[in-house]
Formats: sequence, C-alpha cells, structure tokens
Amino acid sequence: MSAPAISRIDPTKLRENAYFALRDAFTRGAFAPGDVLTLRDLAAQLGVSMTPVREAVRRLVAEGALVDTPTRKLMVPPFDARRAGDLMAARLAMEALALDQAMDRMTGADLAALDAILARVPDAPGITPDLVANHEFHFTLYRIGGSEVLLPIVEALWLQYGAYLNLIINRPAASEIEEHVHHFELMDALRRGDRDAAHAALKADITRSFNFLLPPE
Repeated sequence: MSAPAISRIDPTKLRENAYFALRDAFTRGAFAPGDVLTLRDLAAQLGVSMTPVREAVRRLVAEGALVDTPTRKLMVPPFDARRAGDLMAARLAMEALALDQAMDRMTGADLAALDAILARVPDAPGITPDLVANHEFHFTLYRIGGSEVLLPIVEALWLQYGAYLNLIINRPAASEIEEHVHHFELMDALRRGDRDAAHAALKADITRSFNFLLPPE
C-alpha cells in the first residue's frame, strides 16, 4: 500500500498540529478500513518525533478513528455494515439539525460564500471526487449555525466516516457520479428558503455515498 499523503506540520505547534494533520487525513479518506499504522511511519510522514504523534493517536483512538489492538498495533476499524448504518443514521440526524440552525441564521453573504465554493469545482463527469470542496461546502454551511455542541459531533462522525469514504472513492462507479448535484439542489432550496427541499437534498447527498457500501433494504 502506498503511503497516504499527510501534510507536514509547523514544528512550533507540534502537538495540536500533529493531531489536526492526522484528523484531516482520516476525514478525507486517506486510510482504508483494516489499515495497520505505526507511530514511526506517521511521524516520518509528518516530519516530527513520535511524542506528538503518540498524543495525537491517543485522541484519534478515543474518537473512534483508530483502534489500539491487544498486540499494540494501531488499526483503522475494519468495515462493518452495522457500524456504517449507524454512522449514516447519525449523520442524517445531526447534519439535519445543523442545517436547520444554519437556515435560521443564513445571510446573503453566507449564500455567496457557499456559491463560491461550488464555483471552484469542475463540472466535467468522470473525475476524481473533489473531497476538499465537499468537506469545505458542508462545514461552511454547518458553521453558519454557530453551534458549539453540534459542530464537534458532526466533525467526529466525519472522522469515523473517513475510512469508509476511502472505500467509496476507490470504486470505479464513484468517478461516474455527478458529485455536487445535490449540493446545487441544496443551494437552490436555501435561496428559496425551502426547508423541506433543503432537507431532501442533504439526505440524498448523505445516503448516496452510503449506498456504495450498504446492501439495499
């Protein structure tokens, strides 16, 4: 397995930056379910000693992104259909709440910021999924709500979802979907202030990715 790309970090803020760099890598699907990692390899990719990486890994274990096995190996949790279903249900519930809060506080400037993110994405089919824009769009939207409770919960769910995202983006069919179609539908609903349509677009966006992993009911 080739080493996933992890951003090297500012040596003046080792502990926090090691954690945020690894969290970002997990969230955007750099690691697959069942991957076995070592502190030494992670430290080499980050360009730091193992001490800040060890502390970052402890946090990632507590947040469910990694498992510290009885043999002391670090492992990304293996794929489990029930867990994936739980993650989908949790994302649907929490992100719907975050969407409601965002709609209650949304301004014209907020809509413009979201439009600007989508304006930067390519519209040609058959490209590698644009994970950076996808993440930026969702969390720019959710931050509008200003909740200090909901946002960390949603971030933790995306952190656990990242390994499943790795499976999705490496399937041939993933490059054939119109990745941002539901984002554009959501923007249309937000401009109209249509809460039901906004929720429908968000639900379609979330469930579509899980449909690659879960058998139809």
